[in-house]
Amino acid sequence: MTMHICHIEIDTQGLPTPTPEIEQERKVAIFDLLEHNSFTLPKDDAPDGPYRLSLAIREKRLVFDIDTEDGVDAAEFHLSLSPFRQTVKDYWQICEAYFDAVKKLPPSQIEAIDMARRGIHNEGARLLQERLEGKAGIDTDTARRLFTLICVLHFGG
Repeated sequence: MTMHICHIEIDTQGLPTPTPEIEQERKVAIFDLLEHNSFTLPKDDAPDGPYRLSLAIREKRLVFDIDTEDGVDAAEFHLSLSPFRQTVKDYWQICEAYFDAVKKLPPSQIEAIDMARRGIHNEGARLLQERLEGKAGIDTDTARRLFTLICVLHFGG
């Protein structure tokens, strides 16, 4: 399969040092993303993948810079962060509750918080798929993992 991301880079320049929890979220999302993802560029003139993806925040916009595995420019697009702000904020609040719960609450309460976290995560993934429509095609699992990386970037941005 050539229509996937084979490498991902997160531009953390100018962002604060992440907490251990945020760093772990980033590592897991990147690992899972590289293990399995679906990423297509719908333009007829877009080069085939696999793709190298660089994510950054510049001038309050989320930047997707995409090259082929060989380093050929494939696409670049910028998305406003405004539509993501509330979902990212909600996601980090529920993550904090989850991280705290794991330390001191019984499994039944942890499970309830985790279900809420997954719901917000799914909403963020759906929003990302909508915002990427016409720019890039991604499946739900890829959207979920990319949303996690957006949250990591947005945390410091």
